[in-house]
Amino acid sequence: MQKILIANRGEIALRIIRTCQEMGIETIAIYSEADKEMPFVKAATAAFCVGEPPVNKSYLQVDKILEIAKREKVDAIHPGYGFLSENAAFAKRAIEEGIIFIGPNPSTIELMGDKIISRQTMEKAGVPVVPGSGYGLKTSEEASVLAETIGYPVMLKASGGGGGIGMVYCEDEQALVRSFAQTKARAMAYFGSDEVFIEKYIKDARHVEVQVFGDTHGNIVHLYERNCSIQRRHQKVIEESPSPSLSDTARQKMFETALRAASAVNYTNAGTIEFIVDENESFYFLEMNTRLQVEHPVTEMITGLDLVKWQLLIAQGERLPLLQDDITLSGHAIEFRLYAEDSVRFLPSPGKISTLHWSRQAGVRIDSGYEEGGTVTPFYDPMIAKVIIHKETRENALEEAVRFFNGVKIEGIKTNVPLFLNVLSNNDFQNGTYTTSYLTQKLVN
Repeated sequence: MQKILIANRGEIALRIIRTCQEMGIETIAIYSEADKEMPFVKAATAAFCVGEPPVNKSYLQVDKILEIAKREKVDAIHPGYGFLSENAAFAKRAIEEGIIFIGPNPSTIELMGDKIISRQTMEKAGVPVVPGSGYGLKTSEEASVLAETIGYPVMLKASGGGGGIGMVYCEDEQALVRSFAQTKARAMAYFGSDEVFIEKYIKDARHVEVQVFGDTHGNIVHLYERNCSIQRRHQKVIEESPSPSLSDTARQKMFETALRAASAVNYTNAGTIEFIVDENESFYFLEMNTRLQVEHPVTEMITGLDLVKWQLLIAQGERLPLLQDDITLSGHAIEFRLYAEDSVRFLPSPGKISTLHWSRQAGVRIDSGYEEGGTVTPFYDPMIAKVIIHKETRENALEEAVRFFNGVKIEGIKTNVPLFLNVLSNNDFQNGTYTTSYLTQKLVN
């Protein structure tokens, strides 16, 4: 591959550009009118505007993006994460135009993008799933009957999409009935399908995911796990590896299960198998993300591997650079998603970044999409940067994180740095005993 179009923005676009530059590959960036002064636009070999700031008028404009790709004669498109990264129709159209889509094949994206079908597929492969409905529910009455069988509380989920938008916690029948019609309507608006299902809500759960890679020659490997249990509104905030709360026995069993799940769909390129883990270390398939994850640097730091490079090599038909026995783990890594955010109310805090000063330290990686003087607009995810700490031990990594965030100086906008310092000082986090409800139950603002 000689030239790649990056169908994304911000820090992930810069991340992909960096690897492409190291491999001697030209990059084509796309940007909205709001992003024309962003660093990723300047870093690419060439960049083209795709429209007005709203995503539906710019970064989701499939026709414009493919038009630029064809005009610039690119060999491939890298979708990054979010936006069109798990859009099977986009991947298929790119391939039909003779352009390589850097990711799994469209049929796999489509299969894993439907939460009900993916659940059924995993069950057939012998992968444990959370008790619930393996089919779409038509009425609140039908949902109530099933919920009584599996027991409250339950999660009401959209089949066509995940994240906070696609999930509603229901403590009892009244909450389930009240939320049913609203959740179906929201699912239709955001994901194009009003199909919903329910799953048992696992209390005191941990969210652990396994990074997998497959090539077109039948090889599939895992690159260890990441604990993603520090969340707010079902969105990840802090991720780390190795998981501090997983026994070696459960960890090895999870790796084997993740490889079985990936093999069941003949997976190629980068993917993540996500599990929910209960207090007894029983774990259940949650979903499969058919793309590179926001938190992929955690895995890069503990393995010393460039996952974007792996993606590019596999996309052009090469074998996996390493097989399972050759992939080793070193030290401990933690990623913090630094947002322009009011950390008390968890609301975005857009505006101009008048001061942006990082305390540069050994073992600290900063993947940022912004420069001092840049503006965080209200149109996109307000993440300013990802801060990844890598040290020999978890204790060393936590100590380094405290030093780093005490030295950060960001002015002009609010950030969630105070949230990180609160988390880092909490005993449950220090002990590694935190769960997905940690921020709600334990955090003192």
